Amino acid sequence: MDITLRSAHDQAAAVASGQISATELLDATLDRYERLNPAINAVVFTQIDVARARAVEADAATGRGESWGPLHGVPMTIKEAWDWVGAPSTSGHGELADWRPERNCEAVERLLAAGAVIYGETNLPVSMADWQTFNPVYGTTGNPWNPDLVPGGSSGGAAAALAAGLTALEIGSDIGASIRNPAHYCGVFGHKPTYGLVPIAGHGSPGNPTEIDIGVGGPMARYACDLDLGLDVMAGASGLDVVAWKLDLPAPRKSRPDEIRAAVMLESPCVVQDQELTDQLAATVDALAEIGVQVDHDARPDLDVERAYEVYLMLLRAATGTEFTADAFEAQRDHATRWDAGDRDYRAMVGKAVTASHWEWAQWHREREEHRLIWSAFFDEYDILLCPTAASAAYPHDHDGERADRTIPVNGGQESTIDQLFWAGFSCNVYLPGTVAPAGLTASGLPCGLQIVGGHLRDRETIAFAALMERELGGYQIPPGY
Repeated sequence: MDITLRSAHDQAAAVASGQISATELLDATLDRYERLNPAINAVVFTQIDVARARAVEADAATGRGESWGPLHGVPMTIKEAWDWVGAPSTSGHGELADWRPERNCEAVERLLAAGAVIYGETNLPVSMADWQTFNPVYGTTGNPWNPDLVPGGSSGGAAAALAAGLTALEIGSDIGASIRNPAHYCGVFGHKPTYGLVPIAGHGSPGNPTEIDIGVGGPMARYACDLDLGLDVMAGASGLDVVAWKLDLPAPRKSRPDEIRAAVMLESPCVVQDQELTDQLAATVDALAEIGVQVDHDARPDLDVERAYEVYLMLLRAATGTEFTADAFEAQRDHATRWDAGDRDYRAMVGKAVTASHWEWAQWHREREEHRLIWSAFFDEYDILLCPTAASAAYPHDHDGERADRTIPVNGGQESTIDQLFWAGFSCNVYLPGTVAPAGLTASGLPCGLQIVGGHLRDRETIAFAALMERELGGYQIPPGY
Protein backbone atom coordinates (compact mmCIF):
# COMPACT_ATOMS: atom_id res chain seq x y z
CA MET A 1 0.00 0.00 0.00
CA ASP A 2 1.08 3.57 -0.73
CA ILE A 3 2.93 4.85 2.35
CA THR A 4 0.68 7.92 2.44
CA LEU A 5 -2.37 5.69 2.98
CA ARG A 6 -0.82 3.70 5.81
CA SER A 7 -1.27 4.49 9.49
CA ALA A 8 0.67 7.17 11.36
CA HIS A 9 2.05 4.31 13.46
CA ASP A 10 3.40 2.58 10.33
CA GLN A 11 4.73 5.82 8.89
CA ALA A 12 6.66 6.56 12.10
CA ALA A 13 8.05 3.02 12.08
CA ALA A 14 9.15 3.41 8.44
CA VAL A 15 11.00 6.63 9.27
CA ALA A 16 12.61 5.08 12.36
CA SER A 17 13.80 2.03 10.42
CA GLY A 18 15.21 4.07 7.53
CA GLN A 19 12.72 2.62 5.06
CA ILE A 20 11.86 6.20 4.15
CA SER A 21 13.17 9.55 5.36
CA ALA A 22 10.95 12.17 6.96
CA THR A 23 11.70 14.43 3.99
CA GLU A 24 10.67 11.76 1.48
CA LEU A 25 7.51 11.01 3.45
CA LEU A 26 6.61 14.70 3.51
CA ASP A 27 7.25 14.96 -0.24
CA ALA A 28 4.98 11.98 -0.90
CA THR A 29 2.26 13.52 1.24
CA LEU A 30 2.60 16.91 -0.42
CA ASP A 31 2.39 15.24 -3.83
CA ARG A 32 -1.01 13.82 -2.87
CA TYR A 33 -2.02 17.19 -1.45
CA GLU A 34 -1.13 18.98 -4.71
CA ARG A 35 -2.88 16.41 -6.88
CA LEU A 36 -5.99 15.64 -4.85
CA ASN A 37 -6.78 18.58 -2.60
CA PRO A 38 -8.07 20.94 -5.34
CA ALA A 39 -11.07 18.65 -5.94
CA ILE A 40 -12.18 18.68 -2.30
CA ASN A 41 -10.60 21.79 -0.71
CA ALA A 42 -9.88 20.01 2.58
CA VAL A 43 -6.49 21.60 3.38
CA VAL A 44 -6.92 25.38 3.25
CA PHE A 45 -3.68 26.78 4.64
CA THR A 46 -0.11 25.49 4.51
CA GLN A 47 3.31 26.30 5.92
CA ILE A 48 5.29 24.01 3.65
CA ASP A 49 8.65 25.71 4.18
CA VAL A 50 8.24 25.26 7.93
CA ALA A 51 7.33 21.61 7.43
CA ARG A 52 10.29 20.98 5.09
CA ALA A 53 12.74 22.51 7.57
CA ARG A 54 11.30 20.38 10.35
CA ALA A 55 11.49 17.20 8.23
CA VAL A 56 15.17 17.93 7.53
CA GLU A 57 15.76 18.34 11.27
CA ALA A 58 13.92 15.08 11.92
CA ASP A 59 16.16 13.25 9.47
CA ALA A 60 19.24 14.71 11.11
CA ALA A 61 17.98 13.50 14.48
CA THR A 62 17.30 10.05 13.04
CA GLY A 63 20.83 9.98 11.70
CA ARG A 64 22.12 10.63 15.22
CA GLY A 65 20.05 7.75 16.55
CA GLU A 66 17.54 10.12 18.19
CA SER A 67 13.76 10.08 18.13
CA TRP A 68 11.50 12.99 19.02
CA GLY A 69 8.68 10.65 19.96
CA PRO A 70 5.98 8.33 18.57
CA LEU A 71 5.15 10.69 15.68
CA HIS A 72 8.76 11.32 14.67
CA GLY A 73 8.73 12.47 11.03
CA VAL A 74 4.99 11.90 10.45
CA PRO A 75 3.35 14.62 8.26
CA MET A 76 -0.07 15.78 9.42
CA THR A 77 -2.64 18.55 9.31
CA ILE A 78 -4.74 20.15 12.04
CA LYS A 79 -8.20 21.70 12.16
CA GLU A 80 -7.94 25.43 11.50
CA ALA A 81 -9.36 26.39 14.91
CA TRP A 82 -6.26 25.19 16.82
CA ASP A 83 -3.56 27.80 17.47
CA TRP A 84 -0.42 27.06 15.44
CA VAL A 85 2.28 29.72 15.24
CA GLY A 86 2.36 31.39 11.83
CA ALA A 87 -1.10 30.16 10.84
CA PRO A 88 -4.54 31.79 11.00
CA SER A 89 -7.22 30.63 13.39
CA THR A 90 -10.34 32.22 11.93
CA SER A 91 -13.09 29.64 12.47
CA GLY A 92 -14.32 30.93 9.12
CA HIS A 93 -14.57 34.61 10.11
CA GLY A 94 -13.02 36.93 7.55
CA GLU A 95 -12.13 39.62 10.09
CA LEU A 96 -9.72 37.15 11.74
CA ALA A 97 -7.85 36.22 8.55
CA ASP A 98 -4.77 38.25 9.47
CA TRP A 99 -4.60 37.22 13.13
CA ARG A 100 -1.72 34.95 14.13
CA PRO A 101 -1.19 33.31 17.55
CA GLU A 102 1.94 34.12 19.50
CA ARG A 103 2.30 30.52 20.66
CA ASN A 104 1.01 27.06 19.86
CA CYS A 105 -1.90 25.73 21.83
CA GLU A 106 -1.05 22.91 24.23
CA ALA A 107 -2.53 20.14 22.07
CA VAL A 108 -0.52 21.23 19.02
CA GLU A 109 2.60 21.66 21.15
CA ARG A 110 2.22 18.06 22.32
CA LEU A 111 1.89 16.81 18.75
CA LEU A 112 5.06 18.67 17.78
CA ALA A 113 6.89 17.41 20.88
CA ALA A 114 5.96 13.87 19.79
CA GLY A 115 7.70 14.48 16.45
CA ALA A 116 4.85 15.42 14.12
CA VAL A 117 5.60 17.44 10.99
CA ILE A 118 2.57 19.71 10.64
CA TYR A 119 2.24 21.17 7.16
CA GLY A 120 -1.28 22.57 6.96
CA GLU A 121 -4.68 23.38 8.38
CA THR A 122 -8.05 21.91 7.38
CA ASN A 123 -11.35 23.62 6.69
CA LEU A 124 -14.32 24.13 9.02
CA PRO A 125 -17.69 25.94 9.01
CA VAL A 126 -18.25 29.44 10.38
CA SER A 127 -17.91 29.39 14.18
CA MET A 128 -17.63 25.59 13.90
CA ALA A 129 -21.43 25.59 13.98
CA ASP A 130 -22.58 23.37 11.12
CA TRP A 131 -22.54 19.80 9.86
CA GLN A 132 -21.43 21.14 6.52
CA THR A 133 -18.01 22.72 5.94
CA PHE A 134 -18.07 26.07 4.14
CA ASN A 135 -17.19 29.66 5.02
CA PRO A 136 -16.39 32.97 3.30
CA VAL A 137 -12.65 32.70 4.04
CA TYR A 138 -11.82 29.32 2.50
CA GLY A 139 -14.88 28.22 0.55
CA THR A 140 -16.49 24.77 0.54
CA THR A 141 -15.02 21.35 1.32
CA GLY A 142 -16.35 18.31 -0.53
CA ASN A 143 -16.55 14.68 0.52
CA PRO A 144 -13.88 12.51 -1.19
CA TRP A 145 -16.55 9.87 -1.86
CA ASN A 146 -18.51 12.46 -3.82
CA PRO A 147 -17.50 16.15 -3.83
CA ASP A 148 -21.17 17.11 -4.31
CA LEU A 149 -21.86 15.79 -0.81
CA VAL A 150 -20.90 17.26 2.56
CA PRO A 151 -17.91 15.86 4.48
CA GLY A 152 -19.60 16.75 7.76
CA GLY A 153 -18.65 19.39 10.25
CA SER A 154 -17.26 21.02 12.01
CA SER A 155 -14.11 18.90 11.52
CA GLY A 156 -15.14 18.29 7.91
CA GLY A 157 -11.84 19.30 6.35
CA ALA A 158 -10.03 17.01 8.77
CA ALA A 159 -12.14 13.97 7.86
CA ALA A 160 -11.93 14.70 4.12
CA ALA A 161 -8.14 15.07 4.32
CA LEU A 162 -7.85 11.74 6.14
CA ALA A 163 -10.09 9.89 3.70
CA ALA A 164 -8.14 11.32 0.75
CA GLY A 165 -4.76 10.36 2.21
CA LEU A 166 -3.57 13.94 2.72
CA THR A 167 -2.71 13.22 6.37
CA ALA A 168 -2.48 10.15 8.57
CA LEU A 169 -3.64 11.84 11.76
CA GLU A 170 -5.78 14.86 12.60
CA ILE A 171 -6.98 16.73 15.66
CA GLY A 172 -10.60 17.74 15.60
CA SER A 173 -13.00 19.14 18.17
CA ASP A 174 -16.50 18.12 19.21
CA ILE A 175 -19.39 19.69 21.08
CA GLY A 176 -22.15 18.51 18.76
CA ALA A 177 -20.59 15.50 16.96
CA SER A 178 -17.97 17.66 15.21
CA ILE A 179 -15.45 14.79 15.33
CA ARG A 180 -17.91 11.91 15.14
CA ASN A 181 -20.17 13.22 12.38
CA PRO A 182 -17.41 13.90 9.79
CA ALA A 183 -15.78 10.54 10.59
CA HIS A 184 -19.13 8.89 9.86
CA TYR A 185 -19.71 10.78 6.60
CA CYS A 186 -16.18 10.21 5.24
CA GLY A 187 -15.58 6.64 6.39
CA VAL A 188 -12.74 7.23 8.87
CA PHE A 189 -12.23 6.85 12.62
CA GLY A 190 -12.87 9.59 15.17
CA HIS A 191 -12.73 9.71 18.95
CA LYS A 192 -14.58 12.20 21.17
CA PRO A 193 -12.77 11.85 24.49
CA THR A 194 -14.23 12.06 27.96
CA TYR A 195 -14.73 15.76 28.72
CA GLY A 196 -11.54 17.45 29.91
CA LEU A 197 -9.16 14.73 28.78
CA VAL A 198 -7.45 16.71 26.01
CA PRO A 199 -6.53 20.37 26.69
CA ILE A 200 -8.67 22.63 24.53
CA ALA A 201 -7.29 26.04 25.48
CA GLY A 202 -6.05 27.82 22.35
CA HIS A 203 -8.94 26.46 20.31
CA GLY A 204 -11.64 28.72 18.88
CA SER A 205 -11.85 32.38 19.84
CA PRO A 206 -8.39 34.00 19.67
CA GLY A 207 -6.91 34.78 23.05
CA ASN A 208 -9.78 33.26 25.06
CA PRO A 209 -8.36 31.24 27.99
CA THR A 210 -11.70 29.69 29.01
CA GLU A 211 -12.81 26.17 28.15
CA ILE A 212 -16.34 25.77 26.88
CA ASP A 213 -18.77 23.35 28.52
CA ILE A 214 -19.22 20.02 26.69
CA GLY A 215 -16.57 20.85 24.06
CA VAL A 216 -13.57 18.56 23.67
CA GLY A 217 -10.63 18.00 21.34
CA GLY A 218 -9.67 14.58 20.05
CA PRO A 219 -7.92 12.48 17.41
CA MET A 220 -9.20 11.46 13.98
CA ALA A 221 -7.49 8.83 11.83
CA ARG A 222 -7.82 6.18 9.15
CA TYR A 223 -6.93 3.38 11.56
CA ALA A 224 -8.02 2.63 15.11
CA CYS A 225 -4.45 2.26 16.36
CA ASP A 226 -3.84 5.92 15.55
CA LEU A 227 -6.72 7.00 17.79
CA ASP A 228 -4.85 5.44 20.70
CA LEU A 229 -1.61 7.01 19.51
CA GLY A 230 -3.14 10.47 19.13
CA LEU A 231 -4.90 10.27 22.47
CA ASP A 232 -1.71 9.15 24.23
CA VAL A 233 0.15 12.13 22.79
CA MET A 234 -2.46 14.82 23.51
CA ALA A 235 -4.29 13.76 26.68
CA GLY A 236 -3.28 14.82 30.16
CA ALA A 237 -3.42 17.62 32.68
CA SER A 238 -2.70 21.13 31.44
CA GLY A 239 -2.60 24.68 32.67
CA LEU A 240 -2.59 25.10 36.44
CA ASP A 241 -3.29 21.39 37.01
CA VAL A 242 0.05 20.10 35.73
CA VAL A 243 1.79 20.65 39.06
CA ALA A 244 -0.15 17.77 40.61
CA TRP A 245 -2.56 15.92 38.34
CA LYS A 246 -1.47 12.85 36.39
CA LEU A 247 -3.52 10.88 33.90
CA ASP A 248 -3.74 7.08 34.13
CA LEU A 249 -6.49 5.91 31.79
CA PRO A 250 -7.57 2.34 32.57
CA ALA A 251 -6.91 -0.38 30.02
CA PRO A 252 -9.89 -2.17 28.45
CA ARG A 253 -11.36 -4.66 30.90
CA LYS A 254 -12.26 -7.20 28.22
CA SER A 255 -10.62 -8.28 24.98
CA ARG A 256 -12.53 -11.27 23.57
CA PRO A 257 -15.72 -10.50 21.63
CA ASP A 258 -17.73 -13.01 23.67
CA GLU A 259 -16.86 -11.15 26.88
CA ILE A 260 -18.29 -7.83 25.72
CA ARG A 261 -21.85 -6.81 26.59
CA ALA A 262 -23.09 -4.28 24.07
CA ALA A 263 -26.35 -2.39 24.35
CA VAL A 264 -27.72 -1.46 20.91
CA MET A 265 -29.91 1.56 20.16
CA LEU A 266 -30.24 2.11 16.42
CA GLU A 267 -33.27 4.42 16.37
CA SER A 268 -34.76 7.15 18.55
CA PRO A 269 -38.17 8.82 18.83
CA CYS A 270 -36.34 12.17 18.70
CA VAL A 271 -35.15 11.88 15.10
CA VAL A 272 -36.37 10.33 11.84
CA GLN A 273 -33.60 8.14 10.46
CA ASP A 274 -32.82 7.09 6.91
CA GLN A 275 -33.56 3.40 6.42
CA GLU A 276 -30.45 2.74 4.33
CA LEU A 277 -28.30 3.87 7.24
CA THR A 278 -30.30 1.88 9.79
CA ASP A 279 -30.08 -1.25 7.62
CA GLN A 280 -26.31 -1.02 7.27
CA LEU A 281 -25.76 -0.37 10.98
CA ALA A 282 -28.08 -3.27 11.83
CA ALA A 283 -26.10 -5.55 9.50
CA THR A 284 -22.90 -4.44 11.25
CA VAL A 285 -24.38 -5.24 14.66
CA ASP A 286 -25.52 -8.65 13.37
CA ALA A 287 -21.98 -9.34 12.17
CA LEU A 288 -20.64 -8.40 15.59
CA ALA A 289 -23.11 -10.79 17.21
CA GLU A 290 -21.93 -13.55 14.88
CA ILE A 291 -18.37 -13.22 16.19
CA GLY A 292 -19.63 -13.50 19.75
CA VAL A 293 -20.40 -9.99 21.01
CA GLN A 294 -23.33 -10.14 23.46
CA VAL A 295 -25.81 -7.66 21.96
CA ASP A 296 -28.93 -6.41 23.73
CA HIS A 297 -31.35 -4.39 21.60
CA ASP A 298 -33.58 -3.45 24.52
CA ALA A 299 -31.08 -2.10 27.05
CA ARG A 300 -31.32 1.63 27.75
CA PRO A 301 -30.16 3.97 30.51
CA ASP A 302 -33.06 4.64 32.89
CA LEU A 303 -33.93 8.13 31.68
CA ASP A 304 -36.40 9.93 29.44
CA VAL A 305 -34.49 10.29 26.16
CA GLU A 306 -36.65 13.19 24.96
CA ARG A 307 -36.04 15.13 28.17
CA ALA A 308 -32.33 14.27 27.99
CA TYR A 309 -32.29 15.73 24.48
CA GLU A 310 -33.89 18.98 25.66
CA VAL A 311 -31.38 19.29 28.51
CA TYR A 312 -28.55 18.80 26.02
CA LEU A 313 -29.87 21.45 23.66
CA MET A 314 -30.25 23.92 26.52
CA LEU A 315 -26.74 23.33 27.85
CA LEU A 316 -25.24 23.22 24.35
CA ARG A 317 -26.73 26.54 23.33
CA ALA A 318 -25.94 28.09 26.70
CA ALA A 319 -22.32 27.07 26.11
CA THR A 320 -22.05 28.26 22.51
CA GLY A 321 -23.96 31.42 23.42
CA THR A 322 -21.05 32.54 25.58
CA GLU A 323 -19.26 33.33 22.31
CA PHE A 324 -21.95 35.79 21.19
CA THR A 325 -21.26 39.51 20.96
CA ALA A 326 -23.28 41.80 23.21
CA ASP A 327 -25.57 42.75 20.31
CA ALA A 328 -26.12 39.11 19.32
CA PHE A 329 -26.87 38.27 22.93
CA GLU A 330 -29.49 41.01 23.21
CA ALA A 331 -31.10 39.87 19.97
CA GLN A 332 -31.92 36.53 21.63
CA ARG A 333 -34.12 38.08 24.33
CA ASP A 334 -37.25 38.20 22.15
CA HIS A 335 -36.88 34.50 21.36
CA ALA A 336 -36.42 33.76 25.07
CA THR A 337 -39.68 35.60 25.78
CA ARG A 338 -41.44 33.35 23.27
CA TRP A 339 -40.05 30.26 25.01
CA ASP A 340 -41.33 31.52 28.36
CA ALA A 341 -44.74 32.03 26.73
CA GLY A 342 -44.84 28.40 25.64
CA ASP A 343 -43.34 28.42 22.14
CA ARG A 344 -41.11 25.39 21.62
CA ASP A 345 -39.49 26.01 18.23
CA TYR A 346 -35.73 25.78 17.90
CA ARG A 347 -35.06 29.52 17.83
CA ALA A 348 -37.12 30.05 20.97
CA MET A 349 -35.08 27.35 22.68
CA VAL A 350 -31.80 28.93 21.59
CA GLY A 351 -32.91 32.33 22.84
CA LYS A 352 -33.85 30.88 26.23
CA ALA A 353 -30.60 28.96 26.57
CA VAL A 354 -28.38 31.87 25.55
CA THR A 355 -30.01 34.40 27.89
CA ALA A 356 -30.74 32.10 30.84
CA SER A 357 -29.77 33.19 34.33
CA HIS A 358 -27.10 31.25 36.13
CA TRP A 359 -29.82 29.87 38.40
CA GLU A 360 -31.70 28.51 35.37
CA TRP A 361 -28.49 27.07 33.92
CA ALA A 362 -27.76 25.39 37.24
CA GLN A 363 -31.10 23.58 37.14
CA TRP A 364 -30.28 22.07 33.76
CA HIS A 365 -26.78 21.24 34.95
CA ARG A 366 -28.15 19.54 38.05
CA GLU A 367 -30.40 17.43 35.86
CA ARG A 368 -27.39 16.54 33.72
CA GLU A 369 -25.49 15.44 36.82
CA GLU A 370 -28.40 13.16 37.69
CA HIS A 371 -28.24 11.76 34.15
CA ARG A 372 -24.50 11.14 34.54
CA LEU A 373 -25.18 8.94 37.56
CA ILE A 374 -27.82 7.03 35.60
CA TRP A 375 -25.34 6.46 32.78
CA SER A 376 -22.72 5.30 35.28
CA ALA A 377 -25.11 2.68 36.63
CA PHE A 378 -25.91 1.62 33.06
CA PHE A 379 -22.23 1.06 32.28
CA ASP A 380 -21.86 -1.06 35.40
CA GLU A 381 -23.99 -3.59 33.54
CA TYR A 382 -23.02 -2.96 29.91
CA ASP A 383 -19.55 -2.34 28.49
CA ILE A 384 -20.58 -0.17 25.55
CA LEU A 385 -23.57 1.33 23.78
CA LEU A 386 -23.71 1.03 19.99
CA CYS A 387 -25.73 3.71 18.20
CA PRO A 388 -25.77 5.95 15.10
CA THR A 389 -23.86 9.19 14.77
CA ALA A 390 -26.34 10.96 12.48
CA ALA A 391 -29.69 10.40 10.79
CA SER A 392 -28.29 9.61 7.34
CA ALA A 393 -25.14 9.20 5.30
CA ALA A 394 -23.60 12.25 3.63
CA TYR A 395 -26.07 14.56 1.87
CA PRO A 396 -25.81 17.32 -0.80
CA HIS A 397 -24.37 20.74 0.03
CA ASP A 398 -27.01 23.30 0.97
CA HIS A 399 -25.83 26.82 1.80
CA ASP A 400 -29.17 28.59 1.57
CA GLY A 401 -30.54 30.45 4.56
CA GLU A 402 -29.75 29.59 8.15
CA ARG A 403 -28.92 26.16 9.52
CA ALA A 404 -32.08 26.04 11.62
CA ASP A 405 -34.21 26.22 8.45
CA ARG A 406 -32.35 23.66 6.34
CA THR A 407 -33.41 20.08 5.75
CA ILE A 408 -31.72 16.86 4.67
CA PRO A 409 -33.10 14.04 2.51
CA VAL A 410 -34.34 11.11 4.62
CA ASN A 411 -36.38 8.19 3.22
CA GLY A 412 -37.43 10.19 0.18
CA GLY A 413 -38.62 13.18 2.22
CA GLN A 414 -37.00 16.12 3.97
CA GLU A 415 -36.22 16.32 7.68
CA SER A 416 -34.79 19.13 9.79
CA THR A 417 -31.02 19.06 9.97
CA ILE A 418 -31.28 20.23 13.61
CA ASP A 419 -32.97 16.96 14.63
CA GLN A 420 -29.69 15.13 14.07
CA LEU A 421 -28.31 16.79 17.17
CA PHE A 422 -30.00 14.04 19.18
CA TRP A 423 -27.30 11.50 18.35
CA ALA A 424 -24.68 14.19 18.85
CA GLY A 425 -25.76 14.94 22.39
CA PHE A 426 -27.24 11.75 23.85
CA SER A 427 -23.88 10.74 25.34
CA CYS A 428 -21.90 13.94 24.69
CA ASN A 429 -23.92 16.10 27.10
CA VAL A 430 -23.00 13.76 29.97
CA TYR A 431 -19.30 13.99 29.04
CA LEU A 432 -18.89 10.35 27.95
CA PRO A 433 -16.34 9.10 25.40
CA GLY A 434 -17.57 8.12 21.95
CA THR A 435 -15.64 6.51 19.12
CA VAL A 436 -16.88 6.28 15.53
CA ALA A 437 -15.65 3.31 13.51
CA PRO A 438 -16.32 2.70 9.79
CA ALA A 439 -19.26 0.32 9.35
CA GLY A 440 -19.20 -0.35 5.62
CA LEU A 441 -21.25 1.27 2.86
CA THR A 442 -24.96 1.96 2.59
CA ALA A 443 -27.00 0.56 -0.30
CA SER A 444 -26.22 3.82 -2.14
CA GLY A 445 -22.49 3.19 -1.77
CA LEU A 446 -21.77 5.84 0.86
CA PRO A 447 -19.63 5.24 3.95
CA CYS A 448 -21.16 5.21 7.40
CA GLY A 449 -19.90 4.81 10.92
CA LEU A 450 -21.11 3.13 14.09
CA GLN A 451 -20.83 5.16 17.29
CA ILE A 452 -19.36 3.31 20.29
CA VAL A 453 -20.14 4.98 23.62
CA GLY A 454 -18.39 3.99 26.83
CA GLY A 455 -18.39 4.80 30.52
CA HIS A 456 -16.69 7.78 32.11
CA LEU A 457 -12.93 7.73 31.32
CA ARG A 458 -13.32 4.36 29.58
CA ASP A 459 -11.87 5.86 26.38
CA ARG A 460 -9.55 2.93 25.77
CA GLU A 461 -12.53 0.55 25.78
CA THR A 462 -14.40 2.35 23.01
CA ILE A 463 -11.23 2.65 20.93
CA ALA A 464 -10.43 -1.04 21.55
CA PHE A 465 -13.90 -1.99 20.31
CA ALA A 466 -13.33 0.12 17.20
CA ALA A 467 -10.10 -1.81 16.66
CA LEU A 468 -12.02 -5.08 17.07
CA MET A 469 -14.50 -3.95 14.40
CA GLU A 470 -11.62 -3.00 12.11
CA ARG A 471 -9.91 -6.34 12.62
CA GLU A 472 -13.01 -8.53 12.30
CA LEU A 473 -15.25 -6.62 9.87
CA GLY A 474 -12.95 -4.23 8.03
CA GLY A 475 -12.39 -0.52 8.53
CA TYR A 476 -11.31 2.35 6.30
CA GLN A 477 -11.96 1.95 2.59
CA ILE A 478 -10.12 4.07 0.04
CA PRO A 479 -12.59 6.33 -1.80
CA PRO A 480 -12.78 5.66 -5.56
CA GLY A 481 -10.09 7.61 -7.37
CA TYR A 482 -7.88 8.07 -4.33
